[in-house]
Amino acid sequence: LHAAPADHCYAGPEDVSCDCCTGRKRKATKSCLQCQVSYCEQHLQPHYEVVPFKKHKLIEASAKLQENICTRHNEVMKIFCHDDQKCICYLCSMDEHKGHSTVIAEAEMTKRKGEIGPKRRNIQQRIQDREKYVTMLQQEVEAINRSADKAMQDSEEMSTELVHLIEGKNSHVKCEIKSQQAIEVSRVKGLQEKLEQELGELRKRDADLEKLSRTEDQTQFLHDYFSLSRLRKSTVLPKTNISPLRYFEDVTTAVSEARAELLKTNTKEWKKISMTVTGVEVLLPQDPKTRTEFSHYAVYKHELKLDPNTANMRLVFSEENRKVALVRDEQSYCNHSDRFIDKPQVLSRKPLTGRCYWEVQWSGLGLSVAVAYKDIARTGEESAFGNNDKSWVLECLSKGNYNFKHDGNRTPIPAPQSPRLGVFLDFKAGILIFYGISTPEPTVLHRVQTTFTQPLYAGLGVCYFGATAEFCDVK
Repeated sequence: LHAAPADHCYAGPEDVSCDCCTGRKRKATKSCLQCQVSYCEQHLQPHYEVVPFKKHKLIEASAKLQENICTRHNEVMKIFCHDDQKCICYLCSMDEHKGHSTVIAEAEMTKRKGEIGPKRRNIQQRIQDREKYVTMLQQEVEAINRSADKAMQDSEEMSTELVHLIEGKNSHVKCEIKSQQAIEVSRVKGLQEKLEQELGELRKRDADLEKLSRTEDQTQFLHDYFSLSRLRKSTVLPKTNISPLRYFEDVTTAVSEARAELLKTNTKEWKKISMTVTGVEVLLPQDPKTRTEFSHYAVYKHELKLDPNTANMRLVFSEENRKVALVRDEQSYCNHSDRFIDKPQVLSRKPLTGRCYWEVQWSGLGLSVAVAYKDIARTGEESAFGNNDKSWVLECLSKGNYNFKHDGNRTPIPAPQSPRLGVFLDFKAGILIFYGISTPEPTVLHRVQTTFTQPLYAGLGVCYFGATAEFCDVK
């Protein structure tokens, strides 16, 4: 007698059940590709003991055995077709797949399994690299936050210090003004009291003299006249000030001038501080090589638009001024000093600073992808991108390959043309790189190391009628 199997040997809702069990089904441990049946441990024994069954192909228990059967010929699919990248049966190989490159499916699986190891190692290495980079970025975030908090604290302390300093100086000036005010008021009041006293004496003397003038008795007159006391020495009056009196107006003027100077200095210094804030650099790749790294600096198409005021009269726009094409008829654009007169070129509306990356999709026989200063010439041969020291350009030639031009110097670039080009700019570091985007990762076509002295604008030149160029999103 056999012992009854434990409950865990029976198939649950998510298990593959044995096709041979009657009643309550046990879990299947193997499936046979030839039999197209799944077996529990007990019913699998003949495949280990009976010679013909030993040749059958056993796999881990699978609920998708039917997917190994050709739906057209009802045969096991033991062959792999390289042309169609799928498994087929031997009848398919002699029918619709005749002449295709085929191989035994098991051999193909063995070969591909051998490739899994190196692929996994590559993926695991990439995982490690990215985990390390993620950790670095997390540390960068923490460092940025610490540094920003410290900068804000320093700014707050400096502002508080300045406020206290100004309040202290203001208090000192107010004390000096009040002290001088008291001195001047005391001086004026002293003089006022002295003059009022003298006025009293003078009025009395005047009354005495007036009374004396009416006396008829000569003896009395002479007696009274000579008995009048002599007047005290008269107070010297200040000279009459014809111009308007100025008291502390000079102080007010000095305060106004100091205020204007402080505001000017304050504005200048705060602007300098603000510029250093926008110039903060973080731990991002300075020389990106992958699409992921490029995405950190991507300038998307809605941010990068062309300026119609700079466009040659034979250029027409579409896609909200992101796409340009060259046509035979001149357009009715208004006159503008920024317009390119002789060359079919156009500049972007806004300048590009810092680190940025953008891509251009183009079609036709030729294209110029450039960066240029705003004051590039607008007429003559020197206005062409690359024919001056104010522009750097990658030319896509009608016969294939590329040219790089700057200040009239041409550098041929033997590389297959791509319908999409990328441009990376690190303004501060003076780095400009042109890329071809025809493979999963960009290919460097030309690299420039220089010093940029003015803001740069993205430029497009369309060289042949019907050709188009468009700023597009980084995918």
